[in-house]
This record gives sequence, structure tokens and C-alpha cells, in this order.
Amino acid sequence: MRLPAGCDGSTAHPCTTTNLGEVLIDLRQLLLTELDDTTPFSVHSDDAPTVYVTGNPGAGDPLVRGLEHDLAQLVAYDPIQDGNVPVMKRMADPAEMLFLHMITSDPARTPTLTYFADADFFISASANPSTCVPLTACSNEQPAFNWNHGDYQTDITKTWLGMAGPGVRHEGFTGAVFSDHTDVRPTLLALTGLADDYVHDGRVLFEVFDERAVPRAMRMHGETLSRLASAYKAINAPVGALGRITLELSTKGLVADDATYAAHEAKITELTTRRNEIAGRMITLLEGAAFGNTPIDEHEANELILAALILIASAE
Repeated sequence: MRLPAGCDGSTAHPCTTTNLGEVLIDLRQLLLTELDDTTPFSVHSDDAPTVYVTGNPGAGDPLVRGLEHDLAQLVAYDPIQDGNVPVMKRMADPAEMLFLHMITSDPARTPTLTYFADADFFISASANPSTCVPLTACSNEQPAFNWNHGDYQTDITKTWLGMAGPGVRHEGFTGAVFSDHTDVRPTLLALTGLADDYVHDGRVLFEVFDERAVPRAMRMHGETLSRLASAYKAINAPVGALGRITLELSTKGLVADDATYAAHEAKITELTTRRNEIAGRMITLLEGAAFGNTPIDEHEANELILAALILIASAE
């Protein structure tokens, strides 16, 4: 939201604004108004909605490619910025969604694409859209909600995890350790002495444990395991370094010509295969140390850390 220049919250310089919340826009209405595009599709409404083209045509289908190009061109009036802004920031089709761990075992749930929009917008798609002129009439700022979620921007993805209790150090705020939602379960299990019968996607955040709560195998190799865990998250977390690179690569391919699109898709598929092999070996070492008290092979761990750095460099 826009704030008066120089405001600091004091009585002398209060911070006031007339902007109240997220901006609702209708994707099908914008497509009809701006590009006369009537492609039939539905969305799961969100700041980064999943888009389902009717009939489920495959990636690369001319109908899908046309829609992707039109979606990339859309602008919408943003009352928070007081002007028209591009709606699309990033796009991912199934190849990139697979890299980002967004594909389930049920093909019926796989969207045609995911549309990562400007963080000010909340997007729906009406069944029977009508055109709106002027473009300001297509946007509706809502006071009921004042923050978005589900997108890729740091303002949305960077949040906090609070941990307290037996085995957790009294450290206060720290941003030293990257974590995401998948790390919560294995961390809680490690603190309570429990274990699952499957390998987790996340890792144990042992860096915030009291020393007595850290398994002996992890204490023996703490520094190496911490570097290994950091490299693992960099290539495996959806908002890790590699995930952000591939999402940009995906976007550039989707808005380009078909030859460039095909080349980018092939690169993302190659990166996914290499990432899965490296990350699979990494999490085996991390889980073995955390739940099996199994000492790691330092040489193997360092080889994997280097492999992750090389993988990121190859994507850049």
C-alpha cells in the first residue's frame, strides 16, 4: 500500500492510507477485454492461480501456447500503484511444476499451468465474463483481505517459524538457517524421539537444538551436515536458489517461440533429473544421521555439496 512520504507512525508524521487490501481481478474478463481471447478454462482462485484449460490439452498444444502468450501480455489497473501494471510475473507448466514438487500422483489434478501474478492481485475467472471499459472497472480493491499468499515473491514466501520447548535452544530470532514447511515434521519427530517409516522431503533443523538433543552422529559431523542441508534446500526447495532460476527459465520459454520453448522445457527436464539424483542421496545421508544415528561419509557429503553448486551454476 502507498504511505505518505516521511511517515513514521508518530503523532507528528502519521501513516495513513486509503488503500485497504488485495485487488480482485477476473482473468477471463481481462483476456476478453484486452485480446478478445475466449479460450475456455477455469482457475483455482489465488494470487498464483492454477489454470485448467477445458479438455485438458497437453503442454505444447497450440491452444495452450496461444493462451500462454496472451496471459503474458495482460495488464490490469492496480489502485495500490495507481496505474496499469503487468499481471504476470512468472509462469510454470507441468515440466516446471514437476521441478517445484507441484505434481501429485493423480493426473486429474495436474493443471495446464500455474500463473504467478503481481503480488497485489487476487485472481478468479468467471464463467460468463463481460468486457470492462475503462480498464479501471476491471479491478476491485477489497477491504476484507489485506495480504496475499501462494506466490513466489519474497514478501510472501519469507515468513517465520517459532520453536520452543525441550531440546530447543533459547536463541531468539535468527535468519541463519533456511527452512520451509517440509522441515517442520522431521524436526518435531527428532525432538520427540519418534520416526516415520518413509523418507521426508524436508530435513531436521538440528542447528537450533540444544547439544544434548542432537543425535551423536550429527554432532560428529555437524559442520558438514549443516552445509549439506543448506545445499539440499538450495536445489530442492521450491523457493530455493535453483527453484527460482528454473521458474524464470520456464517463464522465458513459455512466452517465447515454440523452438525456444522446447529448448527450455528440455533443460528443465534435464535439471529435474539431475536434481532428483543429487537430492535423493543428500536426504538419505541427512535422514540416516538424524533418525538412524548413522555417521556420514564426509567425502561423499562434500562431493554432493559440490555437485549441487555445479547444478545451480549450470542452470544460471
